[in-house]
Amino acid sequence: MSDFIAQFVGVGHQYKKGAEIFKGATFNIEPGSFHFLTGPSGSGKSSLLKMLYLGLKPTWGSIRLFGEDPLTMKPSLLPLLRQQVGVVFQEFKLLDHLKVIDNVSLPLRVRGIEAKRSYRDARELLNWVGLGDSLQAYPATLSGGQQQRVAIARAVITRPQLLLADEPTGNVDDDMAIKLLHLFEELNKMGTAIVIATHNQRLLERSPYPHLTIRRGTIIRTPKRSKP
Repeated sequence: MSDFIAQFVGVGHQYKKGAEIFKGATFNIEPGSFHFLTGPSGSGKSSLLKMLYLGLKPTWGSIRLFGEDPLTMKPSLLPLLRQQVGVVFQEFKLLDHLKVIDNVSLPLRVRGIEAKRSYRDARELLNWVGLGDSLQAYPATLSGGQQQRVAIARAVITRPQLLLADEPTGNVDDDMAIKLLHLFEELNKMGTAIVIATHNQRLLERSPYPHLTIRRGTIIRTPKRSKP
């Protein structure tokens, strides 16, 4: 494995309408690390996450993921690279025609994992996030906070090398936010690198993890601190 999960060197992006984000973002994400991604609304947090899961190409600069350059590698190999990344979207992106347990087990099923094991793992995760009694429910019948937890369970079920979460606690109360943080921490202990974009000040204040802060188009890294 590369010494870094991700390497950004002088990365910037400019949308077609002229809006520019980043003027030269340079930072590394180490294997097994845990970072919060912070910055004011509109600073580019979601765009940065999109670049990390290859949903957005930089206008300039260079990116390497897992030691590979996704901009020059064969398109047929990109899906293998993306499989190493789990994503929790703000919009959830659940499949409304599938029950909760089918949504969560789907990433395992598409990889050829047998149904029995896929459902067992999905059931365990849904119990952990407090949705053990909603396995057979459809997403549309759940609250926004419940859908958020389903999306998180689906993203972590494959134990990706890198997990990206865009405001994962935005639709839950503080107690559930702390529980979800513990879930991310347990996954991190098993070796997954975590990047969480958040505005949750309580979460930031109680956690020792370093911050990647977007400020005036650059990335400022605040080092790890001792727990309060």
